[in-house]
Amino acid sequence: MKKYRFTYMMCTAVVVGTGLGAAPPAGRHAFHVVWPGQSIQKAVDAAQPGDTVLVAPGTFHESVKVTTPGLTLRGMGRSTVIEPSVKKAANSCAEGGNGICVVGTKDRNLEGVTVASLTVTGFARTGVFAMATDHLVVQNVTAAANGVWGIAQERSVRGLIQDNSALNNGDAGVFLANTIKDEAGATDTGGMLIAHNRLEGNRVGLTVRRLRNLTVAGNRLTANCAAVFVVGDENKPKAGALTVSDNLVVRNNKSCPKTARLDALQGSGIVLTGAEDTLVTRNVVRDNVGDSSLSGGIVLFKSFVNVTSDRNRISDNVLHGNSPADLINSDHGTGNTFEHNACRASKPAGLC
Repeated sequence: MKKYRFTYMMCTAVVVGTGLGAAPPAGRHAFHVVWPGQSIQKAVDAAQPGDTVLVAPGTFHESVKVTTPGLTLRGMGRSTVIEPSVKKAANSCAEGGNGICVVGTKDRNLEGVTVASLTVTGFARTGVFAMATDHLVVQNVTAAANGVWGIAQERSVRGLIQDNSALNNGDAGVFLANTIKDEAGATDTGGMLIAHNRLEGNRVGLTVRRLRNLTVAGNRLTANCAAVFVVGDENKPKAGALTVSDNLVVRNNKSCPKTARLDALQGSGIVLTGAEDTLVTRNVVRDNVGDSSLSGGIVLFKSFVNVTSDRNRISDNVLHGNSPADLINSDHGTGNTFEHNACRASKPAGLC
C-alpha cells in the first residue's frame, strides 16, 4: 500500500506540474514508474506515444534509447542519476558512449519527446544526445563530467533546452549542429531556444555550429575555456540569422590545449566565426582573460577555412575587464556593426 501511495503521489506531481513539451496525442496515457534496481529501458520500450516514464530517486547504471514519439522521460530531480553500466553495451546508445539518446530516422523526425529532471553523468561521449528530433524538450537536466558533450543535438528542429546544468564536460556543455560528421550548409532550426542554462567548467559552454534561426538567451556561462561559439564554414547557406542575448558571460578563463580543429582556448566570451546576420545584444561580458587568438569579450574572428563574418550586429552589451580587449574585430567581413556597447577597450580602437 505504501508503494502504491508513493507511486500515486509521484504521478500526481507530474500531472499537476508545469507540463513540459508538446501536449501528447488525445487519449488515455499511462505512467510507468521505475524504481531502483529496475530497468528504465524496459519501461521506455513498453511505453506508448504520449506515456510518461517516471524514474524514482536512485542511481541507474544503463543507457536509455528513446524512439517513441510524445514520450516523457522524467526523473525526480538531481537525485535521479543515470550512470554508465559496467556490463556490455545493451543498445546503440550505450555502444556510442551516450547516456540518453533520443533519435528519429533519416526520413522522419521523432516528435514531442521530453527529457526532464534527472542527472546524466560519467558517459564516455554525451549525457543527452538527440538526432532527427522535432520539438524535443530537455529541461532541468544535470549533464556532468561526460567525455565530450553534456547535451547535444544534430539534425533537430524547434527544440527547447532550458534550465539545465552542463558542468565539466570534455568539450561543449551544450552542442548544437546541423550534422556532426557530414559537410552541409547551415540548417534552419525553426526557432530553437536555448535559455536559462548554467554552463560551467566545460571546454566550451555552448557551441552553435552551422545553424540558423535560433535564440540563445538568459544563460549563465562561467569557468569554461570559452563561453559561446557561433561557428560557420564555407558551406552554403552560412551559419547565422540568430540571436545571442541577455546572457551572463563571466570569467571563462579555464585553459584548454590546442586540438586538431581549434587553437588553444582561454578567456573567450562570445565568438562569432564564419557567421552572418547575427544579433549579439544586452549581454553582460566581463573578466574573460587569455592570450589565445580567440580571447576577448566579444570576438569576430575570420574562420579557420577563411570564411568571413558579415552583417552581424553587436549592440547594447556591457563589457569590462576582458583581455586582450572587450570588443575585437579581427575579421575582414562586410557590414558588421558595433553600437551602443558599454566598454573600455577594443581592437581596433573605436568600437566602444
